[in-house]
Amino acid sequence: MAIRLDTLATQFTSQAHDRDVWHRDEFMTNAVSGGVRVLLRLEGLCILAASVLAYAKHGHGWGIFALFFLAPDLSLAGYLAGSRVGAIAYNLAHSLVGASAVLVAGAVLSIPIAITAGIIWVAHIGFDRALGYGLKYSDGFKFTHLGRIGRVRVDA
Repeated sequence: MAIRLDTLATQFTSQAHDRDVWHRDEFMTNAVSGGVRVLLRLEGLCILAASVLAYAKHGHGWGIFALFFLAPDLSLAGYLAGSRVGAIAYNLAHSLVGASAVLVAGAVLSIPIAITAGIIWVAHIGFDRALGYGLKYSDGFKFTHLGRIGRVRVDA
């Protein structure tokens, strides 16, 4: 009775993946909940409010704000290449690191368009966080640092 190594490896990898996904499901349902989740979402709302106030003072008109507000969501196209690429693309566009860097560079180098872009980008991130959309894990779109998005399916 010969054991095929490729079949064994595939089975092992599949079981490990299933175990990791189960662990991620379990982790997601318990990681951020209750008061902590509410607090994180309120932080997102505060970021959005501060960004809107900053834009009112330093922005280039509300038409520009409306036009580019959803631009970071173009990163969702990364999910067409799979969950891993999608999560990377989404996280690059929805992390405060990039948005803050653009905003700070605009302020330090006196580049008004960078200030405008940075404020709009930060506002978008605050909006998403207030709605409960966090940074993504590579397991899929619904797995975020703010907890799982959507309802958990119960199999009967």
